[in-house]
Amino acid sequence: MTSNHRLSHLDQLESEAIYILREVAAQFERPALLFSGGKDSICLVHLALKAFRPGKFPFPLVHIDTGHNFDEALEFRDALAERIGEKLIVRYVQDSIDQGKAVEEKGKFPSRNAIQAVTLLDTIAEFKFDACIGGARRDEEKARAKERIFSVRDEFGSWDPKLQRPELWNIYNGKIHVGENVRVFPISNWTELDVWEYIRKEKIDLPSLYFSHQREIVWREELVFPVSKFISLDGNDKVETRTVRFRTVGDMTCTAAVESEANSVDDIIREIQVSRTTERGSRLDDKRSEAAMEERKKGGYF
Repeated sequence: MTSNHRLSHLDQLESEAIYILREVAAQFERPALLFSGGKDSICLVHLALKAFRPGKFPFPLVHIDTGHNFDEALEFRDALAERIGEKLIVRYVQDSIDQGKAVEEKGKFPSRNAIQAVTLLDTIAEFKFDACIGGARRDEEKARAKERIFSVRDEFGSWDPKLQRPELWNIYNGKIHVGENVRVFPISNWTELDVWEYIRKEKIDLPSLYFSHQREIVWREELVFPVSKFISLDGNDKVETRTVRFRTVGDMTCTAAVESEANSVDDIIREIQVSRTTERGSRLDDKRSEAAMEERKKGGYF
């Protein structure tokens, strides 16, 4: 008896991601799931619940807290970890700065995005993690498009795009040498629109940051930045209150908002469908050079 049932596009993406998460559990001894409270990592947690419940996750949730995070994301992070009863490990970039391992940027918009790699590598060494699961997607940025699902990092945490392993027929090779680790991207093949359609389909809760709200902002390089204690305003800055939302959430010093009235998932999906800008077009740290993301990844960035 043959079945005419065919998986939808979202069902196929979900099935692939669950398969990858289970491959991580099978192939690695000490994996971790990098969890920030952003929409992509929230989707990863949702997928992990589908992959492993009613059992516990075979890995902890790990967040590298830069100290410049949005309060809404941190509150959501803690509430979700408590609700699902999974272990959350938090390590702080400020500790790396205090220990002299990382040097903080100076200036008007001092980003800690690059130096969080120092704290991440120390955390990997502390817990001897051999795989770190992340929510990166190939559509985010051209350096991401070079990566495989299983992306090997050397003993210094560095990524070499010329040494990517082939991944034919969904076969993932997790063999590594002592000291190496693998970054795993289960939703690598998803797009921003896929993520939002999956959020709608699965009725996944998100921080309020992703929906329209009023916030004090300043303009920089034609981008809308939230006013916070982490940026240094001067006499030339004009603080305004605008209705905005965030398409991607990182540090408050490098993540711009977009002006938007979208206050529901359906509204956001319609907005994305007609948008002429990329999701990470609002990330100031990606605009520093043509190869900004790739250089950070070579230094250990996730």
